[in-house]
Amino acid sequence: MEYIYQENVSLIEFINANNQKFENRLLSEAVNVRDKIDEILEIGNIDLVNNAHKLVIDIINGEEQALKLFARQEGIAWATHSIVLTFKLEWVQAIRRTLWIFIESYSSFSKNQTFKDFFDLEKQINNRVDQFLNTFFISYSTYKDSLIKAHRELVEKLSVPIIPINPAVCILPLIGSVDSFRTSVLEEKVLTEIGRTRMQILIMDLSGIADMEGDVIDHLMKIIDGSSMMGCKTVITGLRPEVVRKIIHMGVTFDKNTKTLGTLQQALKEYLKV
Repeated sequence: MEYIYQENVSLIEFINANNQKFENRLLSEAVNVRDKIDEILEIGNIDLVNNAHKLVIDIINGEEQALKLFARQEGIAWATHSIVLTFKLEWVQAIRRTLWIFIESYSSFSKNQTFKDFFDLEKQINNRVDQFLNTFFISYSTYKDSLIKAHRELVEKLSVPIIPINPAVCILPLIGSVDSFRTSVLEEKVLTEIGRTRMQILIMDLSGIADMEGDVIDHLMKIIDGSSMMGCKTVITGLRPEVVRKIIHMGVTFDKNTKTLGTLQQALKEYLKV
């Protein structure tokens, strides 16, 4: 494998200059994941290859806060869409191996790494990868447990699963059919939880809702208005085309305190803080 190298470039610049080689090597290391990349992108809007480049840059730069935030976002996203955990583990370990292959090649070109420098770098890089994995698995496990508990309550009591992510932000993942009775339960639970927790942002993920009747949409808008009156901003994610068409034909518009985003991941990136 021939690399592109120029004198005095940084490790990140070296990897960027050999971007396609990096991706090819990564895919060859991740034997079981490479055939699932498109499927994972479709299921959870998770771009493994682009995310790998972001992860590598944060690892090299030692961006610990960014790594923790990214790991938490990924953990929630993978738990939400129930993507097989072994794929994530294999992918991150493949990133680790590929990164070390490129570090070795970079060092052979630059010839400015001392023996001690190498061991310091080895400790830093591996610690950051391990920290990312640890934070990811804690986030995944915590959110998955919350989902399981919420879904159990949903089956038992037709409850509404409002899941706190931090003191200011909660997620409400709606799954299945939503009728007028369930929206009544939704109204009671949302307004009660806003009053109890004083949440500032409620991320309402509707990606699990294929369709809604007009009266349900109207009731949902009233719940959003009520949340706004109590000082809670609503962020709507995952609206399906069928639902959007009905909203448009009803002439309904969201107020200024309501924001819509395409995916749950986008909302987490914008509102989830370490």
